[in-house]
Amino acid sequence: MAQQGQAQPIRNRSHPAILALITVLLAASLVGTLWVPFYARSKPALGGFPFFYWYQMIWIPIVAILSWLAYLLTKAARPGSEAPRSTDPEQAA
Repeated sequence: MAQQGQAQPIRNRSHPAILALITVLLAASLVGTLWVPFYARSKPALGGFPFFYWYQMIWIPIVAILSWLAYLLTKAARPGSEAPRSTDPEQAA
């Protein structure tokens, strides 16, 4: 039972557009790295390395950046640093 005058945490609403963008960012990294038929070939070679290897190496920083952007968007969609709001009408002035 909640007592009157006790602080209640603010429920943060998620923004559907931001969550959809996060899903697209993370799905792009999964599709780009796990869709093997797209990069399962040896030509063109770059620096003596077949396409298969350097394609995967290129995705390492791309996935890191996409994950970082998804993290920042998650923080923007659900800020957790807000102070609890009091439900007491006398304190809300």
